Amino acid sequence: MGMDRLAVGIDLGGTAIKAGLISEVNGLQAETSLATDAHEGPERVLDRIAMLIQKLTPSTGTLAGVGIGTPGAINWERTTVSHPPNLPGWDVINVGEALRKRLPSAPFTILENDANVAGLGSAHYGIGKSFNSFIMITLGTGVGGAIIYQNKIFRGATGAAGEIGHMSIDYNGPFARSGVAGAIEAYLGQHFLSRHARYSLMNKRDSIMHNMADDDLHGITPKMLYDAAEKGDEGAIEVLAWAGHKLGCVLGSAVNLLDIRKFVIGGGLSAAGDYILSSARSTIRQYVTPALQDGLQIVQETRGNEVGMLGAGHLVFQYLDENDLPSD
Repeated sequence: MGMDRLAVGIDLGGTAIKAGLISEVNGLQAETSLATDAHEGPERVLDRIAMLIQKLTPSTGTLAGVGIGTPGAINWERTTVSHPPNLPGWDVINVGEALRKRLPSAPFTILENDANVAGLGSAHYGIGKSFNSFIMITLGTGVGGAIIYQNKIFRGATGAAGEIGHMSIDYNGPFARSGVAGAIEAYLGQHFLSRHARYSLMNKRDSIMHNMADDDLHGITPKMLYDAAEKGDEGAIEVLAWAGHKLGCVLGSAVNLLDIRKFVIGGGLSAAGDYILSSARSTIRQYVTPALQDGLQIVQETRGNEVGMLGAGHLVFQYLDENDLPSD
């Protein structure tokens, strides 16, 4: 291992763009963020990404490149993103090209799906460091997934592997945005989970959720459920255990398919910790064949939202190493 290398890692979300200066040896060195302003269209968002890169580029020393984790489908070459959800007006955009027009230094740029970079960040800087292979699940607005196999992203045949949010646990079940009946996202995506919480708490008049959310229980957030559970609210504890049960079902199928037995859970809802995960841990055993039961583990990512930026930065280092390119 020669000198340390620096990259900018960007986590492009529907509401915020988070950017970090990543050192290969020491991880996150500096971070900054801007509102995405997604409703103003792609040109505006790309301007903002360029601003963040400029802000983080060190005055001395060189940047090995820029890695970007984004929702949506990434092409095999990792240069374009297609139809990212939550980013209106984006069809197919070559982000590297767009940034080269905006930045004098024209940095090397590489893209990857946001759940995949979170998995990579966990593998090299987060709780995933203790596993060679694991599956990352991000529980946020939607449900994202990544397969980390021997410390690298397993990309599948076209680059789209790991979409656990679209795996079904009930062929007659409800529909989420993927159009797949009973997809796990239709239970655990934030909008769907809040709706389930609302229905299940309506009749529990003694739940403190009635004081936390407005009268008809619109506006329930995962954070409210967690806070209520911490105060011993049975209704909230039940909802989170229900979510964990659904999660355990789908993770069991993933074990049977891939023989990967370690899971790292990240994203906003993962902050509920064991209120979700202990239920997932007991459920998964009912859905995994006996031969594959040894060593099952479901853990919460400890680095929170940082793993997206860290993984995006690491993409750059990994790409340069695999293609044996100089990093300046």
